Amino acid sequence: MIGMILCGGYGKRFYPTTEKMPKVLLEIKAGYTMLDRQLFAYKSAGFDRVILLTGHLSERIERRYGSKHKGLEIEYVVEKKPLGTLNAIRIGMEKAGADAMVSNGDVVTDVNLKRMWREFEASGWLASMFVVRMRSPYGIVVLGNRCIKSFEEKPLLEYYINGGFYCLSMKLLGMLQEFKVGDIEKTAFPRLAGIKKLAYYKEDVPFWVSIDSVKDLEEARREYENRTNKPWGYEKLLSLDERRMGKELYLMAGHQTSFHYHKRRDETLHVVSGAGHVEFEGERLGYRKGSVIPIKPGTPHTIVATENTLIREVSTPHPGDVIRIRDFYEVR
Repeated sequence: MIGMILCGGYGKRFYPTTEKMPKVLLEIKAGYTMLDRQLFAYKSAGFDRVILLTGHLSERIERRYGSKHKGLEIEYVVEKKPLGTLNAIRIGMEKAGADAMVSNGDVVTDVNLKRMWREFEASGWLASMFVVRMRSPYGIVVLGNRCIKSFEEKPLLEYYINGGFYCLSMKLLGMLQEFKVGDIEKTAFPRLAGIKKLAYYKEDVPFWVSIDSVKDLEEARREYENRTNKPWGYEKLLSLDERRMGKELYLMAGHQTSFHYHKRRDETLHVVSGAGHVEFEGERLGYRKGSVIPIKPGTPHTIVATENTLIREVSTPHPGDVIRIRDFYEVR
């Protein structure tokens, strides 16, 4: 499977920082860039080759990632003169020589790339776009009969926007060659939509942001303060004191944690949403929203998600107490 990441933007809203650093190398966590996040996501989903579509300060990106990163083969397409995303994608498709997933390098999200790609492969569509529910940039006021009933802080709306990830068929290359300049969102995609050849992949993800401003970057950094990405999703430390530890675990559908145990940690899993099962040695315990699953120290287990799953874990305070017996991913 082949991925392509658009990395050529000037990032003018982040000047003067981006005069000497490509936008995709801005850090969302100490030592961890937007591009690190995307490469990790591609590898976790089973992609083995990624083409970086670069331009501005391409050499800085090549210096950091080279020809191999976390088991991914890295290749580069350098656009000397920026002509829009469509031209970069067209050149990238020619180099790939196969169907590919494309992403905007400044999007930070938890979309399930494995499931999106599998749905596209089975669909026969020319292209598919990840769409995400739009969040209001403002808090809203809920009106009653001549009085205000309540306030909602930046709710999700019933509208969907472009989520910045696309699956493209090689059959699309002919159409891409018709356009010399411009962005794919304003050229090929409207044409495809007009002939009903553009599908969508819809998923309510726990986090999505397109980093277009300093405010967006600050939002991503707040999200990543106590968060660690995992090949199956993420874990986030919520609280820690001398008596107990609280964590949030998010597992993408079709993924599972390593088969592991804790020497000292006594934990209880509270399932907030989703469905799946916890596998023990010789036993399988199903879960759904509202399930409560206690796990004693020394008990080998893996959590398997059949639906996107959010879990609140409460345990004794032993953060590093994880013994992996068997892992299911090449990257960590």
